[in-house]
Amino acid sequence: MGEEMDAVLAEVGPRLRELRRQRGATLAALSETTGIPVSTLSRLESGHRKPGLELLLPLAKAYQLPLDELVGASGNADPRVYPKPFTRYGMTVIPLTRKPGGLQAFKQILPAGPADLEPDPRSHEGYHWLYILSGRLRLVLGDQDIVLAAGEVAEFDTHLPHWFGNADDRPVEFLSIFGPQGERVHIRARYRPS
Repeated sequence: MGEEMDAVLAEVGPRLRELRRQRGATLAALSETTGIPVSTLSRLESGHRKPGLELLLPLAKAYQLPLDELVGASGNADPRVYPKPFTRYGMTVIPLTRKPGGLQAFKQILPAGPADLEPDPRSHEGYHWLYILSGRLRLVLGDQDIVLAAGEVAEFDTHLPHWFGNADDRPVEFLSIFGPQGERVHIRARYRPS
């Protein structure tokens, strides 16, 4: 076990250097983001500093990676995602990705409900892509009022005010992918039981 841990720790420095280069970040920029001095980051990347949690946690946050993925310890980890559904504005939201930050995918289910809700368009940072699995979704996007049916796809910059809800009294299921800065679910459809 000790040898295996030493092998993982020995690879952390080069892995961190490669991650930083892939992201196009400088040591100075990473230092500013994490609060870790440039000299410490340099020694960590070169293997002259042992990686401790006090260094790895802010780096995992900066790179938006789980800690085990940051250090490369998840080589044979289970790739399956075990989603934990939650309810937001009366809608069931099922996360389909587990990596924080970056692209986030969700399955969303709007229950059967009234189709006459008053739209309340909102805007926020990010980009949204959605695919209708079943039912009909009403999408208000800027001055457009569109109905999307099963098999249809929409994508849009979320700076444009948008809202969606049921297009009729049947449930709607759809997949959503939010781009960076658009991870939060900003659905404003509210379900009111009859």
